[in-house]
Amino acid sequence: MKKKKWYRVLAAVLAAIVLFSSFMVIRELLTKQKEKKEFDELAELVVTEEDSDEIHLPVKRPEEKKKRNLSRLFAKNGDCIGWLCIPDTAVNYPVMHTPDEPQKYLKKNFYGSYSFSGVPFLDARCTLESDNLILYGHNMRNGTMFAGLRGYWEQAFCKSHPVIEFETAEECGYYSVFAVMTGNTDNSWYRFIDTETPEEYAKYIEKAKAASLYETGIIPEYGEQILTLSTCTGLARDSRLLVLAVKSGG
Repeated sequence: MKKKKWYRVLAAVLAAIVLFSSFMVIRELLTKQKEKKEFDELAELVVTEEDSDEIHLPVKRPEEKKKRNLSRLFAKNGDCIGWLCIPDTAVNYPVMHTPDEPQKYLKKNFYGSYSFSGVPFLDARCTLESDNLILYGHNMRNGTMFAGLRGYWEQAFCKSHPVIEFETAEECGYYSVFAVMTGNTDNSWYRFIDTETPEEYAKYIEKAKAASLYETGIIPEYGEQILTLSTCTGLARDSRLLVLAVKSGG
């Protein structure tokens, strides 16, 4: 009798665990869907009438100064400094910068509330004039945020998505991917923010090209700004995927 009672208690406990786990999974899925909707709304907010039909086209147009109306975002949150977009991918997000709170948006949404996804953000050590702009974003399992960078494991994807757009209040910058590499959080590339000499700059570029998963045929030159997108690979706790691009026109 006692044995049957013990089995009933165990069954009840297991059922409770299953129900709680199911509730947590469903809640997370619904929360992530809500976060995706919020980002979609922000993307619609910055699209101008002139750009609405062409904003997702992978066209490199250095002569353009601006593509989006970012003033609406800046008015909503002063931590926002720009917009990141890889045409024809899900990477289409605002970019935040909080030098006094380096990882503020790691787990916060655009409005400052808790978030699974966070918001892409610029390294606290950088300014918009730095030699290397390092942007961080989560590699989300639902395909949002920087999950789209996983495509760059393959050279064919890089060839079909060679340009990254990073728009600020000043202009829409176009950056051509020149290297894709993996590493960990101690990778020396993360120490590359500004360089004092052409030789120092060239050493970083040479090392990145040597570590690249494939050759792109592009070699940045001193004075050309670099844009780095960094995300987790999902292979190990501190493993990172880095997509490196150089600004067109210097």
